[in-house]
Amino acid sequence: MAQINPSILSADFARLAQEAQAVRGADWLHVDVMDNHFVPNLTLGVPVVESLARATDTPLDCHLMIEQPDRWAPQYVEAGAGSVTFHVEAAAAPVRLAREIRAKGARASMALRPATPIEPYEDLLPELDMLLIMTVEPGFGGQAFLDIMLPKIRRTRELISKHGLELWLQVDGGVSAATIERCAEAGADVFVAGSAVYGAADPAEAVRALRAQAEAATATAAWACAH
Repeated sequence: MAQINPSILSADFARLAQEAQAVRGADWLHVDVMDNHFVPNLTLGVPVVESLARATDTPLDCHLMIEQPDRWAPQYVEAGAGSVTFHVEAAAAPVRLAREIRAKGARASMALRPATPIEPYEDLLPELDMLLIMTVEPGFGGQAFLDIMLPKIRRTRELISKHGLELWLQVDGGVSAATIERCAEAGADVFVAGSAVYGAADPAEAVRALRAQAEAATATAAWACAH
């Protein structure tokens, strides 16, 4: 089943509790953590995640676009995140980190920037609960979707199927009504949407509409029909 994770990067930061409530029905709330080092932007950190976890029943999906995730990621689990994503380009010991995140009780996820291939990390996939393929360069919301990532999504889905894994495949960046069907057809089943949700007149309805699009595309996708 397709999952829609609205990104609070596109929400009103002065009204985060209300913005979290505005997307009731979403599967997860995607929280972008940026440190102005790994990416050229600065957003929020552990205290805001703690506050958000108290303000919403929707589980938090924290995407750490930061240096030294080995040091910081466990703190986001302790702050209340149900899923924590680290970038493999920044992690010193990705397997150890994934195991630590899981041991603390959260889902462990690994992200790849657009230029990072999936193939070198095939053996790591069983250590993960989710893999995130960035469909824009990380760091800023509102960027245009990179179609050149679709073959990478397909290759990743093939590797997941090859190993018989129950691994979620997430896409993040430029996901909208115009692009979500292509992502689903290629193999993604978790979709981060920022401005497509929070820029809509009714964010909750936007979530429902995007999920319906994704599920319709998945129903006829070759990778889903093969299951």
